[in-house]
Amino acid sequence: MSPRILSLLFLTIAISPCQTVLAQSAVGSATAAKSNAVAKKTWPAEVKRVDIPCSDGQMQPAMWYAPPDAKSPRPLLVGLHTWSSNYASAGGDAVYAEWCAAQGWAFVHPHFRGPNNTPQALGSDRAVQDIVEALAWAKQQTQVDESRIYLIGVSGGGHMALQMAGRHPELWAAVSAWCGISDVKQWHADHVKTTMVDGKETPTPDKYARDIEAALGGRPTADGALGKDAWKRSPLSSLAAAKTVPLDINAGVLDGRSGSVPFTHSLLAFNAVVDKKDRLPEDLIAEYYKTQKLPAAWMAADADATYGAWTSLFRKTSGNTRVTIFQGGHEIVHQAALNWLAKQQRGKQIVWDVSDFIKLDVEGGESGK
Repeated sequence: MSPRILSLLFLTIAISPCQTVLAQSAVGSATAAKSNAVAKKTWPAEVKRVDIPCSDGQMQPAMWYAPPDAKSPRPLLVGLHTWSSNYASAGGDAVYAEWCAAQGWAFVHPHFRGPNNTPQALGSDRAVQDIVEALAWAKQQTQVDESRIYLIGVSGGGHMALQMAGRHPELWAAVSAWCGISDVKQWHADHVKTTMVDGKETPTPDKYARDIEAALGGRPTADGALGKDAWKRSPLSSLAAAKTVPLDINAGVLDGRSGSVPFTHSLLAFNAVVDKKDRLPEDLIAEYYKTQKLPAAWMAADADATYGAWTSLFRKTSGNTRVTIFQGGHEIVHQAALNWLAKQQRGKQIVWDVSDFIKLDVEGGESGK
């Protein structure tokens, strides 16, 4: 059976073709595996809605889970909702919560001003601060291991994960960003198509471009105030500061065709972090996207079992930053993302090779919208 069709989520570690054991929690005690149907795409019963006070006087809703009877500090996972979603939208983000419940981690899924179609959303200073304040709130609710605070997001959540890696690298033990937008102005251009209106070729924004215009107050321009605002909301503007945080950037090779974010955004995000000598030539990035074939000068990625059916096609690592282009579209491979995060700990050497991992039998890679 294809991994894309499996309908149950449960955590196991393969010991042999005939034997499995329940996953061990990150803090060392056995934790019962979960068997909630992923197809429901609903939050586990243990996850509750909460309201978090914000410094602007507003209350930020969020989904929250804390391990019951925690007697020692636990890892904390901050999960970020997708572009058109909000704190309550489960979908693939419910898998984050399932993982945390099984592994004995705390979990918070903040609102950070909701869908990216208002001025206070879309990577704004206020949205950034909402995530900072959600993290601070979570640390007041339960014992949190300061060396194991993780951030994860896909699509619009990938955009915000990259934004937070650059704006607040000091907060995270590791960040996992999937098919994220790195340049808001460019992504607007990606979603403005030329159509015929009254016999004339007319630029026509689609839903995502209209969202950006609603957040900015108009179309971004190269040098005007709206263009500057779009740049500040773009991870490329701050990612140079993310050199110190373990950052894993991922995108599907089909994204931009079968999905909404060209994988060039992820490759350019990598370039924004790393030293000049390790940057990918932009002409080869463009060639790769246009042809869907790996440039002759680039080496194919080694096999990575954590990606399962979503084969790694290209991978480059520099310092604390890695980018992977995999066989897939606009989606996250939860098994790869969560197992990689679990290996990272502040103050210890970064772990790139995840050979012993917890298998997630989950219904494909969840797309972000």
